Amino acid sequence: MSVPLETAQEADGDGLAARQAAFSLLNDIFFRRRSFDEAMAGTRGFGDLPARDRAFVRLLVVTVLKRARQMDAMLAHFLHEPFDALKPANLINVFRLGIAQLAFLGTPQHAAVNTTVELAAAEGIAHQKALVNAVMRRLAREGLPEMTDRDAGKFNTPEWLWNEWMKDYGVETALDIAAANLGDASLDISVKGDPARWAENLGASVLPTGTLRKPVGGFIPDMPGYKDGAWWIQNAAAALPAKLLGDIKGKTVVDLCSAPGGKTAQLACAGAKVAAVDRSAQRMVRLKENMQRLHCEDVETVIADGATWKPSASVDAVLLDAPCTATGTIRHQPDILHLKEPKDQEKLVALQRRLLLNAVGMLKSGGTLIYCTCSLQKAEGENQAEWALSQGLSLQRAPVTHNEIPELAEMMTEHGEIRCLPSHWKDFNGIDGFFVARFVRV
Repeated sequence: MSVPLETAQEADGDGLAARQAAFSLLNDIFFRRRSFDEAMAGTRGFGDLPARDRAFVRLLVVTVLKRARQMDAMLAHFLHEPFDALKPANLINVFRLGIAQLAFLGTPQHAAVNTTVELAAAEGIAHQKALVNAVMRRLAREGLPEMTDRDAGKFNTPEWLWNEWMKDYGVETALDIAAANLGDASLDISVKGDPARWAENLGASVLPTGTLRKPVGGFIPDMPGYKDGAWWIQNAAAALPAKLLGDIKGKTVVDLCSAPGGKTAQLACAGAKVAAVDRSAQRMVRLKENMQRLHCEDVETVIADGATWKPSASVDAVLLDAPCTATGTIRHQPDILHLKEPKDQEKLVALQRRLLLNAVGMLKSGGTLIYCTCSLQKAEGENQAEWALSQGLSLQRAPVTHNEIPELAEMMTEHGEIRCLPSHWKDFNGIDGFFVARFVRV
């Protein structure tokens, strides 16, 4: 994993507040099972930190989330008691933060050891300072065992998820996926127009599909064009489904499960009459704010359950980005590795099917349905497409052709679907895992 060492080292002197914020975030994620975004929003003092310290906090937390299993294995080797005997239980996150700096972020050994001991004292765990000091000094002397990215990727992937990827793709591709998940995700941007000019203004490059990509860094609202509504953040994979609807100017399109609105913005900018539907009132507030900034106020917003809601009249197209385990986004949402379980996938598969059935019923004859998820598991992608076709609905595949998006040849399936993997597009620093299928109602 490439890491900007100046970011990793900059808080060495007086970065206790940053490390305390990282500690609080990890406790929320591991012990309260809150998502990374929820934890970030609820951590007191995080927003008051300088921008460089906030970047350092995020780097610390992401490193721990991606490497926690690897860290815990080494820690278990040095401790004389099982983790569940540690008092208090969150002491393990003090150790993880120390190991992150020591083994993966290039922090000088003395700084990594001393600041980890200071963190324990500041968080009311002073009675464990001697243990923290001893373990950290031994780690500094002996280091972590060397592992290739593929081995480390597999080691840090939950067993249930690894087994799913093995079943779906085979061992070699599963190893490639796991290794890619350890890498750093770039910042992807969709623009309303003139991508070359905005790439120059933003210090970005233009990907083959027209998405802009730049290294993560900086405060997004301060970037040129953001406040003017010239662009929005959207991963290159997430920008593909709307492109497959073709010319939609003047057509009626329902964006199911639409918040926070990246695809809604694409549809509106292409001239469609868009109804954005989402069951979460809180997420819909965010979508409305995004549409205001992007000057897409004509979008109709509906707070409703997409599995039961019906439009007043049949529509030309439905774009269903269904709720899923989101395992294709692990590179920038590594909390998924620790929060998702097999039972979550089972519930989501059932929900996806209800949404699919309802989506088909909204379409005019000849109307187009796009089904997509940001999951790597075929249970939430390819298998759902086959299931929909087996239900006796007035539905058939409308395969995506190589001529439509020739830049995605390695991501096209034999059925004309798109299957993106994090290990694809290596020359461009990867892409989110995504599945897209297109159907037509007949």
